[in-house]
Amino acid sequence: MSPPDTVILLVHGAWHSALHWVSTQRFLARDGLAGVAVDLPGAGFGAPVPTGYFQPGQPGLASEKSALANVTLQDAAEVVLDALASARTRYRRVVLVAHSAGGSPASAAAEQAPELVDQLVYLSAFVPAGRPRFADYIGAKENADAVQVPPVADPAEIGAFRINPLSPDPAVVDVIRRAFLNDLPAGSSQAWRHFLHPDHPFSNFTTAVTVTPERWGRLPRSYVRLTDDLALPPATQDLMIHEADQVTPDNPLRVHSLPGGHSPFVTRPQELATLFAAIASRSDAR
Repeated sequence: MSPPDTVILLVHGAWHSALHWVSTQRFLARDGLAGVAVDLPGAGFGAPVPTGYFQPGQPGLASEKSALANVTLQDAAEVVLDALASARTRYRRVVLVAHSAGGSPASAAAEQAPELVDQLVYLSAFVPAGRPRFADYIGAKENADAVQVPPVADPAEIGAFRINPLSPDPAVVDVIRRAFLNDLPAGSSQAWRHFLHPDHPFSNFTTAVTVTPERWGRLPRSYVRLTDDLALPPATQDLMIHEADQVTPDNPLRVHSLPGGHSPFVTRPQELATLFAAIASRSDAR
């Protein structure tokens, strides 16, 4: 019996988890596509949180060293590589999708094992071809208007970028909502706050990711621009696309645009799944 045709392997971004892809996976299944989501180190039900995070007053939140301080970018890349290797044994084609900061480990994995990937899709995600660190684009002048969630501690000191989705301060919560869910319908539940992790490994933003035209650059690659994204504005997305295309001019990114903010897997999962299905069905992809 021949293996099923295509799987979409979904890699989440900072402070998110595999749970955020559930609705998109459901709609992918309606299109006859398997969707497999991974939890990167520090994400998922077993993820550690600061000891005072759920306590009244959140004691120590601004000073406690993160349990993720020693997590490296290669640790995250290994999770993606393991998922890719497993998918390759069960599916004929593997489409790797990365959201936001998930572009770091996904790109590293694609560079290290391009034979495990048939297509690479960036969903408003970091592309390291032009500049090797996500921090290089976060600090770019094109990103000056981004809504950046303020850390509650010095990331270099505690080893993680720590945010506080459960903050009692409505202004802090509103900044987080605008960054990730500015298109969430008015009056929506506040449950989204409980699905974001407070810590994300410092290394993910600061470690250089090296990709080469011969390995990463040979893969069919697409970029999904989110036109109303406030966390990674279109100007920043376009900068990454432009600089990546300069590295591989003979194999440029295929660019698609989707309306809405940074988290379409929450606000428009059916539309997102339909686009993924269309990208995966391209006849010129290997």
